Amino acid sequence: MRNKIEIVGVSKWFRKNGQEIPAMKETSLAIEEGRFVSIIGPSGCGKSTLFNIISGLTLPSTGKILADGQNIVGKTGYVGYMLQKDMLLPWRTILDNIILGMEIRGIPRKQAAERAVPLMEKYGLKGFEKHYPKELSGGMRQRAALLRTLLYDRDILLLDEPFGALDAQTRLNMQNWLLQIWADFGKTVLFVTHDIDEAIYLSDDIYVFSSRPGRIKAKITVSLERPRKKEDMTSEAFMALKHHLMDLLAVENAGHQDSGQEKIS
Repeated sequence: MRNKIEIVGVSKWFRKNGQEIPAMKETSLAIEEGRFVSIIGPSGCGKSTLFNIISGLTLPSTGKILADGQNIVGKTGYVGYMLQKDMLLPWRTILDNIILGMEIRGIPRKQAAERAVPLMEKYGLKGFEKHYPKELSGGMRQRAALLRTLLYDRDILLLDEPFGALDAQTRLNMQNWLLQIWADFGKTVLFVTHDIDEAIYLSDDIYVFSSRPGRIKAKITVSLERPRKKEDMTSEAFMALKHHLMDLLAVENAGHQDSGQEKIS
């Protein structure tokens, strides 16, 4: 498989009160096309900073981002990007929120709606086309936000803790829903989470980041067979991998607390 996205020697420093504050050390990683990759690490280790750089919203201090071999540093529109908050516009219906990205790209509303409605029906939003965000549960709002990101029609999806605010049962349902969409569309996914179980359950590969200034401390390949089921989360292989990741993070969290570093995400 070819590399869909490459991060090459990317670092980031911020200036505050006349001082240069390192948020992320030089980081390099390559993600193959169609892989589901998660990043875990202590709070403030630079995970969200990396996403902002990949999406073109923030410039790196060093390095480059390659998508299909093309340098996209400082360029927006090459990836789909979903934050933890659903960011649905309260004055637009759910259908109008879902097609927003397509409209921004210049696709006529009628054509965008014709594409979105069948996906809403297939992925659990049938009958909610004319509802407004305030009328939906948190899980349903996240479904709408993820479909909006998907219909922006980019091969690379950045998902920054999209299920972090959901209760445990809703979160598991959303994880299975996301895996179904990923299997159906074959997107390359880069996923940030603080939940180790979630990272293992969803991912092909997991990158563990160190405490700030962040760097890649380890890459773990998840060998669990797909499709995955809830029962897999209590298997011997799952638990062994979980304990290994917990050990890696425990060292980083201890170091982060000892250093007294201020938070930069």
